[in-house]
Amino acid sequence: MRRVLARIRMEYILVALCVTLAIKAPNFLTTQNLLTILRSISMQGVIACGMTLVIIVGEIDLSVGASVSFAGCLIAWMTQRGLPIPIGIPLTLALGYAQGAFIGLMRNRYLVPSFITTLALLTGLKGAALELTGGFSITSFPDWFAFLGSGYIAGIPFPTIILITTFACFHIAMRYSTFGRAVYAVGGNPEAARLSGIKVDSVKIQALALTGALAALSGIMLASRINSGTPDAAQGWELDVIAAVIIGGTSLSGGAGTIWGTVVGILFTGVLTNGMTLLDVPSYRQYILRGLLIFAAVLLNRARKS
Repeated sequence: MRRVLARIRMEYILVALCVTLAIKAPNFLTTQNLLTILRSISMQGVIACGMTLVIIVGEIDLSVGASVSFAGCLIAWMTQRGLPIPIGIPLTLALGYAQGAFIGLMRNRYLVPSFITTLALLTGLKGAALELTGGFSITSFPDWFAFLGSGYIAGIPFPTIILITTFACFHIAMRYSTFGRAVYAVGGNPEAARLSGIKVDSVKIQALALTGALAALSGIMLASRINSGTPDAAQGWELDVIAAVIIGGTSLSGGAGTIWGTVVGILFTGVLTNGMTLLDVPSYRQYILRGLLIFAAVLLNRARKS
C-alpha cells in the first residue's frame, strides 16, 4: 500500500478532479469559469509562495489572514486621509515586510516560537484593523484602484498576472539562487547549515519578512477587488494557505518542498472549491471534504518519504 501511495502525485489527482468535474458540471470547463478559478486563487496563491519558504525553513505564520485584512484597512485609512495611493502602497508593503521580520527577530533573539508570535499577531492585527476602521468598511478609493483586483490585461485577470509573476520569481529563486539553496539547507539541518557558513537567523527572517510583504500585497489586491478596507475580510485564509502548501508536498518538519508543488496545491484547492460550488455541495460539507483532503495529503507525503 505504501508503494502504491508513494507513486500517486498531486498532479495526477488534480487532472482526475478536473476530468470528473468536467463530466459532472458542464459549466466547469468554460473560459469564464476557469478565469474565475484563477482569479479566486490569486491572492491566497501569492501568500502561499512565501508560506512555502517559511515552512521549508521549519517555521509557521498563522497571522497572514489578519495581515491581509489589516493591510486592506490600512491602505483604505491612508487614502481616506488624503495620502495618495502610489505612496500608500509601498508603505503598506514595507509595514508587512517589517511585521514578518519582527516575527523572525523574536524567534532568533528571544527564542519565541513563530507559532506563538504569529498567534498573538493574529489577534492583534484583527484589533488594529477594527481600530482603524471603527468596525465599519472604508470605501474611499478612486475608480482606477479597482483595476488592481478586478482589471484585465488581454483577457486575463490582473491578479492572475501578479500570481504567475510571483510564482515564476519564487520558482527561479528557489531553484537557482544562493538564497534558495540556503532555505533548503536551513530547513534540513540548521546546525549543519550554520557550520557551512550560512546565516541561519538571517535566512529565517528573510523568509518570514517576504511572507509578510506578500500578505500585505494580497490585502491591497483584496481591498481593490471589494473596493473597501474591511476588518473581517480574509478570515481563515491562514489555514487555506497552509493547507495548499501542505497539499503541494511541502513538509511541515521543514527541509522539503517546491514552489511548483505549491502551484499544484493552490490550483487543487481552487478547483475543488469551485467544483463543490457548481455541484451545490452545502458549505458545511465543503469544510468536511477539505479537512479530509488535508489529512489525505499528509498521508501521501509521508508515504513518499517512507
